[in-house]
Amino acid sequence: MAVPTATPVEIEVMDPAHPHAQHCLHAYYAELDRRFESGFDPGVTRPVDLDEVRPPAGVFLVALLEGEPVGCGALKFHGDEPAEIKRMWVAESTRGLGVGRRLLAELEDRAAANGCRAVGLDTNKTLKEAITLYRSAGYIEVEAFNDEPYAHHWFTKHL
Repeated sequence: MAVPTATPVEIEVMDPAHPHAQHCLHAYYAELDRRFESGFDPGVTRPVDLDEVRPPAGVFLVALLEGEPVGCGALKFHGDEPAEIKRMWVAESTRGLGVGRRLLAELEDRAAANGCRAVGLDTNKTLKEAITLYRSAGYIEVEAFNDEPYAHHWFTKHL
């Protein structure tokens, strides 16, 4: 798909079972499988049940360009603990347009609106562009706070 830079990307809350959300998740898993040294198995990663990213337990966002899904991200709320950002992905065809930064900012805004004072996330060492984004957005690398088998880096940000 040719990407017209003047066309605004819309970010919408979407049910994670919606076809657009599922398209993003399948593309995300396929990309991880291509990029990770040992591949990626959704059955091995820490699960994210769809109900965990539906209100009130969380939220699922999809970025749309001309009505087509080009990115996603989810939040899992954990009461008084930091919210957890999961399943951040942007289509390769739209990287460099700020879609990831907008998704991240929207997830942070929604976490803050839900009373969260911090957010956390984990990522794989192969996803260098994601690591660069998180650091440039004010995330600080911390000790591992979960047992995600594919993660090499854990980050938090105070809101």
